[in-house]
Amino acid sequence: MNKIALIAAALAATTVAANAASINRTQQHQLDRIEQGRQTGSVTWTEGLKLRAQQKRISNREAQLRSDGHLSRSDRNELRSMQRQASKNITAKKTNAKARPTWLPRVGK
Repeated sequence: MNKIALIAAALAATTVAANAASINRTQQHQLDRIEQGRQTGSVTWTEGLKLRAQQKRISNREAQLRSDGHLSRSDRNELRSMQRQASKNITAKKTNAKARPTWLPRVGK
């Protein structure tokens, strides 16, 4: 009986770690997409600032939700919802036809 409980606890811990890694991986991918847009000029400097601020809000919310030591299913769903909205915003900004004029230097990160 103890072996089954031990295996179940280990499986639950692995699942929680995998979910946390998934959230962080998505976050990094979105930051990479913003930077790629900045490099190509499809995301302007001010758009980049706004998109990175949104990513920072997601990170802050994640830290706030993790303050009790774990993320519940509803917490993960909330973060995924925020990330989905951020992804839509990144796509919208990259395809809105606003572009940095090529003769202007790329400014900021």
